[in-house]
This record gives sequence, structure tokens and C-alpha cells, in this order.
Amino acid sequence: MTAPPARRLLLVGGGGGLLGREVLRQFLPDHRVRSVHRHIAPGEGPEVEWVAADVAGPVDWPRLLRGVDVVVTLAWYRWAAPARFRALGDGLLRLLAAARTASVARFVHISVPAAPPELETGLPYLAEKRRFDAALLDSGLSVRIVRPTMLFGEGDRLLGVMLRLMHRFPVFPMFGDGAYHVSPIAVADVARILWLEAASDRTGTIDAGGPERFRYRDLTDEMYRRLGKRPRYLPLGPRGSVALGRVVQSVGSDLLYAYEVRWLLSDRLGLDPYPGLDRPLARVGPYLAEQAARWRRGETPPAPASARG
Repeated sequence: MTAPPARRLLLVGGGGGLLGREVLRQFLPDHRVRSVHRHIAPGEGPEVEWVAADVAGPVDWPRLLRGVDVVVTLAWYRWAAPARFRALGDGLLRLLAAARTASVARFVHISVPAAPPELETGLPYLAEKRRFDAALLDSGLSVRIVRPTMLFGEGDRLLGVMLRLMHRFPVFPMFGDGAYHVSPIAVADVARILWLEAASDRTGTIDAGGPERFRYRDLTDEMYRRLGKRPRYLPLGPRGSVALGRVVQSVGSDLLYAYEVRWLLSDRLGLDPYPGLDRPLARVGPYLAEQAARWRRGETPPAPASARG
């Protein structure tokens, strides 16, 4: 008995980012992948058809969608000028229009959890993302929008960076009282979720948290413990916390953005565990232990992956 032919996947945003690399690992065994983004990534070997294109610019989507069964979109900026968010949103809408014309069987999209109302409407990062989310849900296609909370994995831009700062500096900023919640989810689990959702007929939006819901300060205390250090915090009130984010981004650093601090303080990131995974969700403890052990041995873990897939 011969194996069924591989499904054809259009991956928009590519395999170079933190999530993109895991998506390639997850999908390549049973999908033929066409990957659309500007620069080829190390994980995109000869088995991946890389298409050099900027999603925000002119792209021949009808040609790229020929024969495609599934579209998975990862493309977004973590920070950019408002015009760049608008251009990227317009590019994704052009993709969506072409997908409707081609009657693509399945469209799976990565988005983000709910944020405070003033960010949802006043922040281009979110306003443009929600514009595309809404158009996707109204498209008539078989659509699934997956909204994971904070990701962890090799080269992440959150927990791995926090460990580095705790290791290198005498104090770590504590935003507010630290009583808000987070439920980190492994990037490999999110890639598996996308694979499962691509093969399912479930529609609509699904939030995806990890298996454990932490009070933020309890998690940072645990990170210090893994490093073999006593927690030492620089206490900041909510206004001071956001101000620090503004200062960091004003000097051109991508370490922290003010909107991320406001989002964290809003206590909207402690999502319930994703309910449909076919294996137990990975707990964050082993990851923290492995990363902290590297720092304690004097090793330097890999630098954070690209913020945009």
C-alpha cells in the first residue's frame, strides 16, 4: 500500500524565526513546503521551496497558491513604524483575497491573545493584526486562528533573555507587584498545534496557554533559584515600568517595548492550556533548568531568534 501524497503547504513568514523553525520540523515529514519571506533561513534546505518575497510588497499570490492545500501565516513585526504594519496587513489581505479565489482548503493563522482595550485600538501592532484577523474570520474559508501566550524555547526572546539579565546584572526589574499571571507555552507545542489545526476542520479562534499558570513573581523567583542566586529586584510601579519600556525602545533596543509591559501588567497572559494537543504540554521547568545550567557553567546560550518569522 503506497503512502498518500504529501499535502502542499504555503508557509508565509518563513522558517527563520523562533516559531518558523519548529513549524518546518513539524510539517516537513508530511507536507511539501513553499516558504515565502525575504531571506533564506538555515533550516530551509533543498526540501523547502523558498520564495524570496516581502509579504508587505507586491507578491504573485495566485501563482504561489497553485496546488496549495494549506496556508499557514506567521508573518508579523514585533515593532515597526505604523506604515509598515499597515503595509504588512495590506499584503496579508491580498494573500487572503487570492486564497479565496483559489478556494484554498484550509487557512491557519498565528495571532496574539487579547490585550487591554486601549492597546487593541491605539497600537498599530494590534490594530492592524485585528484588521486581518477579522477579515480572515469573515472570508468564508475554513479558518483557524491560534493565539498563543508567551513562547519559550531555544533562542526565545522572553524567558531566555530574562535568565541572561538575571545572570549578568545585580538586580532585575519587577514590574508592579508581580501578582499578574503568565502561562508560558513551548514553541514546539505551538508548532504541533498548528499541524493539528491544519489537518482539522475546527474553525474560529482558539487561545493557547501552557500547562502551568504562574504568578509572575513566582516564576521569576524560580528562575533565580535555577541560576543559584537569591532574587534581587528593582521595584517599579506600573507607571515606572512602562516608562522603562519606553526608555529601552527609545535607544533602539528590541529587549523590551512599553506596550509589552502594559500587556503583562494587564493580567491577560495567563491563558488556559490548549485543550486539543495529542501529547502532554511541555512544562517550563526543564527548559529553565537546562538554560540556567548553561549560564552557571559559563556557557552562552544561542542568541534570541528573529522576532518575525
